[in-house]
Amino acid sequence: MKSLLLNPVLNKEIRLRFRSMKSFIGIASYILILGIISLGFIGLTLNFDSMGTFRPEESRAMFLLISMLQLALVIFITPGLTGGIISSERERQTLPILLTTAQSSSSIIFSKLISSLAFLLLIVFGSAPLYMIIFLYGGISPSSVLASFSLYAFTMLVIGSIGILASTLIQRTIISMVTTYSIAFFLTGGLAVITLMVTNFSYSFQSQGQDYIWPFILASVNIPIMFFTLFEESAIAHFQELSGFSFSPWIIFFSVYGTVIVLSLALAIRKLRPRMRSKAYPKVD
Repeated sequence: MKSLLLNPVLNKEIRLRFRSMKSFIGIASYILILGIISLGFIGLTLNFDSMGTFRPEESRAMFLLISMLQLALVIFITPGLTGGIISSERERQTLPILLTTAQSSSSIIFSKLISSLAFLLLIVFGSAPLYMIIFLYGGISPSSVLASFSLYAFTMLVIGSIGILASTLIQRTIISMVTTYSIAFFLTGGLAVITLMVTNFSYSFQSQGQDYIWPFILASVNIPIMFFTLFEESAIAHFQELSGFSFSPWIIFFSVYGTVIVLSLALAIRKLRPRMRSKAYPKVD
C-alpha cells in the first residue's frame, strides 16, 4: 500500500500541479468569487429585510447556495482533470517510457488519480473559512458541513475513476474528455431529468394502489438529488412513498457508486499495459 501512495510518479505529478503560480492564482480567484457571492447574498438579504436582520433560515439558504455551487464546480472540473491523464501521456509518447519503469500499473493509476484530485480537493477545502460566516448566524451544524465535504470527495472519486478509465481505453485526449464529461453530466443532470419524467407516470400507479420503484431508484443514484437530501430529508420521502421502500436511499447510492469506482479502477489497471502477443517460432528439429 505504501508503494501505491509514495512513489516517484505521484511525487512528480504533485510537483507539476502545485509548483505553478497559476494554480494558486486560480484557487485565490475561486475563493474570492465565492466570498463575493456570499457577502452579496447577505447584503441583498439585509437590504430587502424590513428589520435589517439575517436570520438562521436565511443562513441555511446561503449555505445551500454555496454548497450547490461547489458541487457544480466538482462535477465540471473533475472530468477536465482526469479525462486525459493517461491519453495525454500516450499522445506525448511518454507512456511507453513510464510503463518500462519499476512502477506497477496500479501504482501509476492511483498516482495519476490522487494527483489530479488533490488540486480540486485543495480548492474545495480552501473555501472552508467561508463557512465560518454561516456559523456566525446559525442555521447549520458542523455535521452538515462535514457531510457535504465528504460527499464532494466521494463525487470526485466517482467521476475521477470514470475519467481515468476513459483516458485509459480511449486513445485521443479530446474524445476521452468529451466521454467523461458526457457521463458526468448524465449522472447528474440527465438522471435528474429522467427522474422527473418517470415521476409523472407514477400517478397512474398510485391511483391503482401499486408501488412504483423507478423514481426512488433513479433519485437514489442521482448525485445532486442525494446532495440536496443532506439538507432536506423530505426531498426523497415522496419517492419512498411511491416505491413502498422504507430503507435509506444512501444504501443504493454508495453501493452503486462504490461498485463503479472499484470496477473503473480495476479495468483501468488491467488495460493500462497492452498485452503482448506471443510470437510463434518454428520448432528446430
